[in-house]
Amino acid sequence: MGSFLIGVAGGTGSGKTTLMNNILTALKRKLVSVIQHDWYYHDRSEVPPRERVDINYDHPDALETDLLIRHLRQLKRGRAIKPPRYNFVTHSRLKAGAPITPTPVIIVEGILLFANEKLRELFDLKIFVQTESDLRVLRRLQRDLSERGRSFENAVYQYQETVRPMHEMFVEPSKQYADIIVPASRSNQKAITMIVDMIQRRTDRRRRK
Repeated sequence: MGSFLIGVAGGTGSGKTTLMNNILTALKRKLVSVIQHDWYYHDRSEVPPRERVDINYDHPDALETDLLIRHLRQLKRGRAIKPPRYNFVTHSRLKAGAPITPTPVIIVEGILLFANEKLRELFDLKIFVQTESDLRVLRRLQRDLSERGRSFENAVYQYQETVRPMHEMFVEPSKQYADIIVPASRSNQKAITMIVDMIQRRTDRRRRK
């Protein structure tokens, strides 16, 4: 029947990765593969470094989503893929990462997953993580400063100029396509238990078929 494909979307800093890791902990990790939409950012190595910071990385066009769609279709057909990797400091692609082989469950994470019709149609379960904007801003700033080599001024500028407008234009409206909306301002163990139970029941049903 192919892999059971789960999309985990939500605004930047909403807690998508935390939710995903909690699901992975509850499931047997060897049965689950994880793919990040962020890996599929277009390579900007040919753009002068000073100009790279002015690119709108929060617009759907910043990502090579068509490649992700092809890769997910390959996995559903039982074929392994070699996804790209991305350096957020230099805004350039790295060599392809380790191959990902089809597993019973595949989780894809990204802010813009449900903004693309062809992409969201591939998911068997669509989860949107909802968190208040002030918490998302703080988490985004912390990540940009500690993990992505950004200055405070640059991180604030990017949030005001592209992150917030693109969230309102693309991310927030895509919530309407979710099967489940998970409030994640605080730990939500009930939601995690419900999601894991749903995944197990659906994958068991597929195996029986």
